[in-house]
Amino acid sequence: MSDWLDKTKEAAAFIKAAYNQPVEVAVILGSGLGNFTKEIIVEKEIGYNEIPHFPVSTVQGHPGRLIFGNIDGKKVLAMAGRFHYYEGYSAAEVAFPIRVMKLLGIRTLLISNAAGGVNTSFRVGDLMIINDHISFATINPLIGKNENTFGTRFPDMSEPYAKDIISKAKNIAARLGHHVKEGVYFAVTGPTFETRAEYKMIHTLGGDAVGMSTVQEVIVAVHAGIKVFGMSVITDIGIRDDDNTITHEEVLEAAAGAEPKFSAIFKELVKAV
Repeated sequence: MSDWLDKTKEAAAFIKAAYNQPVEVAVILGSGLGNFTKEIIVEKEIGYNEIPHFPVSTVQGHPGRLIFGNIDGKKVLAMAGRFHYYEGYSAAEVAFPIRVMKLLGIRTLLISNAAGGVNTSFRVGDLMIINDHISFATINPLIGKNENTFGTRFPDMSEPYAKDIISKAKNIAARLGHHVKEGVYFAVTGPTFETRAEYKMIHTLGGDAVGMSTVQEVIVAVHAGIKVFGMSVITDIGIRDDDNTITHEEVLEAAAGAEPKFSAIFKELVKAV
């Protein structure tokens, strides 16, 4: 048994001892989107620092706790805060919670993030359903010895974001009267925001939004057979010619402004998957 598998099993056993209810849907909340937890009837909270081998969030806007509960009777696990490669964690550590989720019985993962707009039709506050991603600018979390307990050495990534869940999300958004965009998420390591030349390159390569998270989590989820849905809140427009700058505080502010729409869609999606 590998060291990583040992650690994953220890973390999952600790969590099961604290909350021994079946949960099949998990949500990862991105920067500034933590208020979604208000939609949950909370039954148990566990701080990341309590869980064996679990990383700890170090970024503003990422509280750092697992929240178990239900939304209209549907059991859900929410990660209030995630981990990033730029914090100094390895790619495997960033995605460690996803493998723990697999051992907890999670079958569907809903992921959110704050992202910079690259598509010139986007505006601050838009919601973008992720229909694909470009990952070569980040470190693949599956590098190293394959853990066959979770998946194959060479997992297929032709549909990283489940088309059936995307269809449900579009229908939910339309029913709620919320317009959503759709596009490709381009992942970078951060922590610097992109240069103007980099935004232009990402646009040329087919990216509609760019961010510093999500893709490593998605790769490990797909490897483990977990279905994934992803949505970005567009918090800034990077591909532009003016002299405006971008700050993390502005990102959090924009995410908070879009949060009511995001929460409404995710709440209904949790019940539908």
